[in-house]
Amino acid sequence: MTPQVVVHRDKELMAQAAAARLITKIVDAQSARGTASVVLTGGRNGNALLAALAAAPARDAVDWARLDLWWGDERFLPAGDPDRNDTQARDALLSSVPLTPERVHAMPVSDGEFGGDLDAAAEGYERELAAAAGPQDRTRVPAFDVLLLGVGPDTHVASLFPEHPGVRESERTVIGVRGAPKPPPTRISLTLPAIRQAREVWLLAAGEDKAQAVAIALSGAGEVQAPAAGAQGRSRTLWLLDRAAAVKLPRQLYPPTSG
Repeated sequence: MTPQVVVHRDKELMAQAAAARLITKIVDAQSARGTASVVLTGGRNGNALLAALAAAPARDAVDWARLDLWWGDERFLPAGDPDRNDTQARDALLSSVPLTPERVHAMPVSDGEFGGDLDAAAEGYERELAAAAGPQDRTRVPAFDVLLLGVGPDTHVASLFPEHPGVRESERTVIGVRGAPKPPPTRISLTLPAIRQAREVWLLAAGEDKAQAVAIALSGAGEVQAPAAGAQGRSRTLWLLDRAAAVKLPRQLYPPTSG
């Protein structure tokens, strides 16, 4: 399936437009199935989207109590650590909306029930995903409505890095990551097989430092060399960019209109 590319004027507009798009997708899913599920991403673009969602006038259209939130990856740090993706998400949005606590599926912390056992923590999250999967779901993960991913300058997504063992994982849905080239080195991540079970995957990239990664991932690179190239949704793969991140895209991939 060919990815869809949407280019916005700047990163602020990109975040606002992505937030509006996400609100619509959540409301549509809740209307169709009663609930919705979204996988969150950290980083500057993921957090900017959440902040824009918090400020969006239409945010109250979402029935927050019927929304399941998951994470694509996490830094394996103590609860409340400011570098954890879930801590940043709570600051940006989650603490200001009426979520059902049992539907907020944060990844394990390093001082929680699994202690510092990274592999046990990853297996615990894998079990939580499997328990949430319904009989209609194809694999051991729910069919997420939207899975958000930031794209790193090296083309990494979640905590799947180029040529790193995790990007080659084909059986597990969640893995412990050691020796990540970006600090901290110890992380938990969904795998590409889990990511591909989402109905829609949205990849976010803004800024000139992401331009080369975007061009590589959208120009036919292999997923081991460019993990972002392997992040695809079952029904739709959407790249949301600002103009700076799109500057090196092949012209045939550049959309006819920009936001």
